[in-house]
Amino acid sequence: MQPSVTIIGAGFSGLSAASTLAGRGFRVTVLEKNTLPGGRARNFSASGFTFDMGPTWYWLPDVFEDFFKTFGKQSSDFFELKRLDPSYRMYFGKDDYVNLPAGPENVVRVFEEIEPGSGKKLEKFLAEAEYKYKVGIGKFVRKPSLSVFEYIDPQLLGALLKMDVLRSVSRVVRQSFRDIRLIRILEFPVIFLGATAAHIPALYTMMNWADIGLGTWHPMGGMYSVVDGMYRLAVSLGVEFQFNAEVNRTLINGNKITGVVANEKEYRADYLVASGDYRHMEQIVLPEKYRDYSAKYWERRKMAPSALLFYLGINKKVKGLEHHNLFFDEDFDLHAAEIYSTPRWPTNPAIYVSCSSITDPSVAPEGMENIIVLIPVAPGLDDTDEVREKYYGMVIDRLEKITGDSLKNHIVYKRIYSHRDFIADYHAFKGNAYGLANTLFQTAILKPRLRSGKISNLFYAGQLTTPGPGVPPTIISGQVVAREIEEDAGRK
Repeated sequence: MQPSVTIIGAGFSGLSAASTLAGRGFRVTVLEKNTLPGGRARNFSASGFTFDMGPTWYWLPDVFEDFFKTFGKQSSDFFELKRLDPSYRMYFGKDDYVNLPAGPENVVRVFEEIEPGSGKKLEKFLAEAEYKYKVGIGKFVRKPSLSVFEYIDPQLLGALLKMDVLRSVSRVVRQSFRDIRLIRILEFPVIFLGATAAHIPALYTMMNWADIGLGTWHPMGGMYSVVDGMYRLAVSLGVEFQFNAEVNRTLINGNKITGVVANEKEYRADYLVASGDYRHMEQIVLPEKYRDYSAKYWERRKMAPSALLFYLGINKKVKGLEHHNLFFDEDFDLHAAEIYSTPRWPTNPAIYVSCSSITDPSVAPEGMENIIVLIPVAPGLDDTDEVREKYYGMVIDRLEKITGDSLKNHIVYKRIYSHRDFIADYHAFKGNAYGLANTLFQTAILKPRLRSGKISNLFYAGQLTTPGPGVPPTIISGQVVAREIEEDAGRK
């Protein structure tokens, strides 16, 4: 009989690990503290509107396809994808915006129109980004990063020299482009990686290939359609799920976990995968003697931003919006400093607005819109009702001013979500929304390890370990952990 595995958390990494292990014959049980799968990618419905609570961008479609292909499936077996055109709209002021079209050749034309000569430069930039993407996704991110020796390979070392890990995204972008609108377009994909583009390794310009080369897609029904597809796949492979099952204690014998306790019920297993918040598992659930990292270690980690989110139902169609919208009409450098350098609530923040009902009529009543507004903010801030309402008013005024459309009197549903909700729902350290920052000194082997150094059968998956934050990386994280467990079981 194959060994048993208990997985804590039914987010993307947990679902990925569960199916991968079950597909290889392991007996798998997933324990989830919330009422449904998805983790930060849950959804909810209210007043006829459906909202994705977390991720709204479907990038790197090849990672999803590779996952389903492992089981002889494809994404279309579970959900319908539509490519967005334009991919998104970026506002720089009233009546001053750029629509980024689908397809690299069309984006090249837009760049050339804005800044003559930049089209050729973009082609070269994208060729380099595509190379980084193929090497990064194909080789580097699938390493468990347990030892530097994993990277001592002539081919990998040769590729590493071309991956731009010592220069910043900002330096690479700004040496070729001058118009601030083009700079914002090329720097924005790394906003949520946990630092400004000036402090993120240029390796991550691979995200520009994901954006411009591979395109922005929408799973009909919302991102939760992806969660639901992965959940149904796991169930079909024999994975058992227990919801409302928060793990609060571990059962340990020697240097092995023999099981966990959730709601006073014991779950025994040969392996444990913690795919929830790494820091919570390590610092709160595990006894101190079994922890690999100190409290000071976690306090010194640079976290990616938190988020202030507004879920809004509008009783009319809204003018001036595309499916994805980014508002850089205020001083973004100041906002970035207020996230990363001098953490505080922002003065005049950049905002992101999702209006998926433009593409997908199933998420809002006929003639209405579902809108999600996101403000990236520093983790660890004091999240009060007064602060929430202040920014709510600020956001609505901004949207009305920039789009020229009235919204305030047409909002029929409102929900606000921020730091204290991330902590309550996910045990998120400092209320972070996106995990650990992908800075140079928190990359690969410098991240918290995916395998415990003190407990032989404890593994970690998700956005606080290898390879990092984002939906596709966490799917890969689950696959990497599953492979490590399979290899360990084979050796034994």
